[in-house]
Amino acid sequence: MAVPKRKMSRSNTRHRRSQWKAVAPNLVACERCQEPKLQHIACPSCGTYNKRQVIEV
Repeated sequence: MAVPKRKMSRSNTRHRRSQWKAVAPNLVACERCQEPKLQHIACPSCGTYNKRQVIEV
């Protein structure tokens, strides 16, 4: 296994970890019912995806 040659300073560690961010999911309006939904996912309220009915709600 690879082992670090030197200790990483607190500054460098925290600087690297500062890029770990939680991102809010992108919501888009459903084309049929205009409810907010996740992209590339069937609409949970009307059951359509890509202008087709894919699940019964």
